[in-house]
Amino acid sequence: MMSNSDLMQRRLNAIPRGVANASGVFAARALNAEIWDVEGRRYIDFVGGIAVLNTGHNHPLIIAAVEAQLKSFHHTCFQVLPYKPYVALAEALNALAPFKGPAKTIFFNTGAEAVENAVKIARAATGRSGVIAFSGAFHGRTLMTSALTGKVTPYKKQFGIMPSEVWHVPFPVAHYGVTVEDSLKALDTLFRADVEPSRIAAIIIEPVQGEGGFHVTPPELLKALRGLCDTHGIKLIIDEVQTGFGRTGKMFAIEHAGVEPDLITMAKSMSGGFPLSGVLGRAEIMDTVDPGGLGSTFGGSPLSCAAALAVQQVIADEDLLTKSEVLGARMQARFEAWAGREDLLPIANIRGLGAMMAFDLVKVRGGNEPDGEATKRVTAKALELGLIQISCGIYGETLRFLMPLTISEVVFDEGMALLEQALAA
Repeated sequence: MMSNSDLMQRRLNAIPRGVANASGVFAARALNAEIWDVEGRRYIDFVGGIAVLNTGHNHPLIIAAVEAQLKSFHHTCFQVLPYKPYVALAEALNALAPFKGPAKTIFFNTGAEAVENAVKIARAATGRSGVIAFSGAFHGRTLMTSALTGKVTPYKKQFGIMPSEVWHVPFPVAHYGVTVEDSLKALDTLFRADVEPSRIAAIIIEPVQGEGGFHVTPPELLKALRGLCDTHGIKLIIDEVQTGFGRTGKMFAIEHAGVEPDLITMAKSMSGGFPLSGVLGRAEIMDTVDPGGLGSTFGGSPLSCAAALAVQQVIADEDLLTKSEVLGARMQARFEAWAGREDLLPIANIRGLGAMMAFDLVKVRGGNEPDGEATKRVTAKALELGLIQISCGIYGETLRFLMPLTISEVVFDEGMALLEQALAA
């Protein structure tokens, strides 16, 4: 039997260290919210491939849809020979668009690729090139998306000059001492000191910051951004790569704020683990790019589109939007109980939308000073106990929760009990 340590040595010999691993556990098989490694040990999955598996591992409906498509054909390249699953999925997503008027959708492979193309579309629609993003944001690891990402290490360090005409303003986080007023004041200063609004093609923001710490974007900021975009002819891009498809209790997290975006970037749980991303936008904006200006050899793979159509059915059939809200409420109650216990490591700043929940490990109970080292110890101990858990945040202080929305109550409670043990260790 191949061991985790044997495979890790092979991995170190064959694969560059630039791609990191959160653990030394190698997956062998998985079902819903459980994973077994190559040594036969079982783990509970509170990560879901980083927000990819809202519908769980190996959902039978999704597997059946992919198998059926595979028996017909698995690739033609949509630009050469188009196919029904691509069209049907675009139609389904257009019907869900959280804005008034006609919508259109195009598909790619990764979240970063979706963001890159959303920027291209916004530039084509406006004839401008500037883009504004926020501190703490994560939009990808390509050069353009690294420039948009609001964190230097490890995303920009070593890679030289980033693409030009990208500006950042502070993201409001109360316990970091940054308010919505501060963000808007910084934006006003940017417009007066560095770049006039007429040069800005788009403002991009996550409705809940992912890598930045699961900070929920205040609705008043989103509404203010919508107003600024309307005033200055700027396109508002909402990055739903991590927040979409039921994670927050809505199909798209922007629906919580009641703000209508111009473009939405999508990926991760859209296709239940098969590589797929997309840009959903207002039809008149999407159609500003000339034929051939957008596309991808593998974008909108027939297999991934079949999987994504099945994901939509699972979300509806199993009422995953309601399940997300229920799951989030259960986590909130559990975390609040932990926050009051002296026998556990001090936690603070419990937050989230739906089942996209998080809290921080802090150095002093009742304080806000982040403790990234304690968070590392907790995730390591959790893994040792049989729970897959990862962190995020500017200081690595945040535990984030992205278990499948299809997780059973029994497995959820078991996972929470393991995390409680890790916090007590």
